[in-house]
Order: sequence, then structure tokens, then C-alpha cells
Amino acid sequence: MTESDERSIDSDGSASSRTDARPVDDRSGSGVTDQAGTGSVQDSHQLTQFLTGNPRTTILFLALPVLAEQFLNFLVGFVDTILSGRISTAATSAIGTAAYVNWLAELIFSLVATGTTALVARHWGAFQRDAAGRVASSSISLALGMGIAAAGFLYVAAPAFGEFLQLEAGSQALLVRYLRLCCYGHAFSSVLLIGSAALRGSGNMRAPMWILGLVSILNVMFSSVLAFGAGPLPAYGMDGIAVGTVAARFAGFVLMLWMLVRGTAGFVAKPDWASATDLATIGRVLRIGIPAAIDSFLMWGGHFLFLKVVAGLGTGAAGEAIFAAHIVGIQIEAINYLPAWAWGTAAATMIGQCLGAGRPDRARLGGHEAVLQSCILATIVTITFFCGAELIYALMHEDPMVAAVGVPAIRLLALFEIPLSIVIVYAVGLRGAGETIRPMMINVCAVFLIRLPLGYWLGIEMGYGLLGAWGGMVADITARAIAVSLYFHYGKWDQKGI
Repeated sequence: MTESDERSIDSDGSASSRTDARPVDDRSGSGVTDQAGTGSVQDSHQLTQFLTGNPRTTILFLALPVLAEQFLNFLVGFVDTILSGRISTAATSAIGTAAYVNWLAELIFSLVATGTTALVARHWGAFQRDAAGRVASSSISLALGMGIAAAGFLYVAAPAFGEFLQLEAGSQALLVRYLRLCCYGHAFSSVLLIGSAALRGSGNMRAPMWILGLVSILNVMFSSVLAFGAGPLPAYGMDGIAVGTVAARFAGFVLMLWMLVRGTAGFVAKPDWASATDLATIGRVLRIGIPAAIDSFLMWGGHFLFLKVVAGLGTGAAGEAIFAAHIVGIQIEAINYLPAWAWGTAAATMIGQCLGAGRPDRARLGGHEAVLQSCILATIVTITFFCGAELIYALMHEDPMVAAVGVPAIRLLALFEIPLSIVIVYAVGLRGAGETIRPMMINVCAVFLIRLPLGYWLGIEMGYGLLGAWGGMVADITARAIAVSLYFHYGKWDQKGI
């Protein structure tokens, strides 16, 4: 990073003292001009939209490509759960537990992805393309190493997860085999996720949508065919689901690298030895990403401990039914994560670029608008979950015991989808400003002080089963929604320098 690039981001988050080409807000409503005449018309138009355009349409068009991508990604987990439900209840438990474990690997990558999005967005908003490209190149180089390390760790640690949860012997054996087959895909998904984070920071939402959307479609196709066979291909069951996942991620890995190296819309990232050893840039990425990673790891630990609470709600066939009902319910609830994450990502991009251009007022406005739009969609999800609970479980699993446990629990959870959207959108949006410490404190306190003790007390001590355990979960969600809303409204996160 050059000295002029460093000076471009002040301690208060503004973008003054630039010595290179930059956008200038003329405050008259005419938009943004590039003083040095550099920067594409597309870049100028996009930044003009962020700074002076209608925030409603700006957020909407930023979020829609991410929503499409997230929906296709949801289909992967949705189809995997249905496929496993056609194999056995033990297979459903194994697939669901593996989703938590694979989430851990993705959280490792978020350590880099969070810092990448924030820095690329800030530089892009200040019209510093070279600096944005350097951040992305170093991040991708780091991602490759982290992906290989994550694959090795999960291969070795696979048996420990099933033993910790004390799953039934059949579920444990399936889980270990499935995790060890899937772990190879993390070397590819690391580049996919961090490359997408870099592209979004530059305001390019469509390229990640097409690439990750294609990965999801290939995943569903490969896994479905390999699990149950087609034509001359035999049925490989759980192994087929895992192999299909790895094959799809490899295809996306190749496509993502090709797009980043070739360049798109003026954004080029070329991971090489120089970028891998650029310690100054890597340090900036990690300074932002480490608090977010700590947040994510602690959140994962809280969720995994909560999974153990659920695993302790019953024994034998009844216990497996409760555990499977939880897995199905969490997978279905991912429907609400789709719009929330999409609008949170849109907010992060607008917040980062507006702060880079010295407009914190527009950054806050973008966050509020993203929450409003996400909550409208969450209302639809609430009605769907509450009224369609029986149909949902009938579709997702063949065991009537699973539906008997899950239907009342998901109806309770349906009532708290709006608070969940508020939590996700504001928290993800704050990451676009490089603010990761306060959301971490809010999340950790709520999960460990509310969800776990209350879920254990209601579910096990009071004997309310899955309904009681999820009561602790909804109390946690409500508390976080209140806390993060207050911080976004009244906190000084828009003055944070990165």
C-alpha cells in the first residue's frame, strides 16, 4: 500500500487528504465527479447512486443478486436434507451435524472475508482501484492456505464431533465418513467465499451470484444423481451427496480464479507470491477480521453446545426424532436467512463505500433501509412458517415422530423471524464499516447468557423438550435484536477508521 493510499482513510472514517483520483460530492444534488478524470462511467454512476440516489432502489438492486445466490445455496442444504430423509433418520442427523461442522470451516474463512469486503469497499468508494486490488490479491492468497489447513483439521477431528454430541452409533459412523469426504471441498470454497467478498466490496453483486449460483445448481444435480443413481450410475447414498458437493465446489473455484485474474469492471486480483507475503495488507485485513472471527467462533461454539442440549432431550428412537426435527427446523429457518443476509450484504457494501466517500449520513440511511426491506420479507416468512408447519415437515421427512415434535416448535420460532432479520442485517451491515467488536460482544452475551442456560432449563430441567429449548433460542434472538438496533442507531461506528 502506498503512503497516499494510507492517508486516504482518516481516523474518523472519512476520505479526505486523497492525493489520487477521487469522487467529490458537490452537495448540490448533481452527483459525483472524478477530479482527475479517471475511473469508469460505471464506477461514477454507482457511487452517485450510493451518495445521492434513492436509497430504497439502491439497496434493493444491491440485494437482489445476493438473494438469488443465497436461495440457490439454500437449495443445496434443502435438497441434502430431503435426500438424507429418504435414506434414514440416522442419515438426517449426520447431514445436519455435518452442516454445523462445515459452518465452522466457513467461519474460519470469514476471518478474511469480513476484512476484505470492508477494505475493498472503502478503497473503491475512494476511487483507489489499485489498493482495492492489492487487498483482494492478498486475501485470495491467504484463503488458499487457510482452505488447505481447514481441510486437514476437519479430516483429523471428524470423529470428535459425533462423540461430543453422543449421537447414536449409526449416526456417528455416517457423520465421520461424510465429513472426511466433504473436507476436500473446503480448499476450493475458501477461494469462492473470499473472492465473492472482494467482488461485493467493489459493488459487483452479479458475478458472485452467477458463480455461486452455478455451484449450487451443480451441487444439487451431482448429489441427487450420485446419491440414488441414474442410468448406468449406481446409488452411492451419503457418499454420493458428499462427492457431489466437492465436485461442484471445484468447478466454482476454477471459475472464480479465472474471473478475478482476468478482471471484471476494472477490478483485478492476481494472487501470487508478492501478495501472499504482503504482510502490511494482510495485517489490515486481519485487524478487521479477527474480532469478527472471534465472534463467529464463539457463536459457533454456542450453537454447537446448544446442539448438545438438543441431543440430550431424549434417548433411543425418540431422541433421534427430536434431533432430526431440530435439524429440519433449522434448515427450513434458513429461508429467512436468505433475505436477511442478502440485505445485510447490500447494507455492508453501501455503508463501506459511503464511508470511503466521506458520507456517514448515507451509510446510516442505507442500513436502516436494508432492515426495513428485510423485515417486510420476514413477515411473509412468519406467516408461511406458522400456517404451513405441518406441510413443511411432511415434505422434509417421512417419520411422523419427527413432525409431531417439530411442528409446534417451528410455529413458536415463526413468531420471531422479524427480530432475527434485524439482528442479521444490522450486524452484517456494521461489518461493512469495519465495526466487528460491538456485534461480537452482543452476540456472545446473548448466546451464552440467555440461549444456553434458558434452553437447557426449559428443555431438560422443565421437561418441555424441543419447544422449551427453542424458547431459549427465541429469547436470545429478541435480546440481540434490541441491542444491535440501539447500537446502530446511537453508536459511533461511522467514525471508525480502518
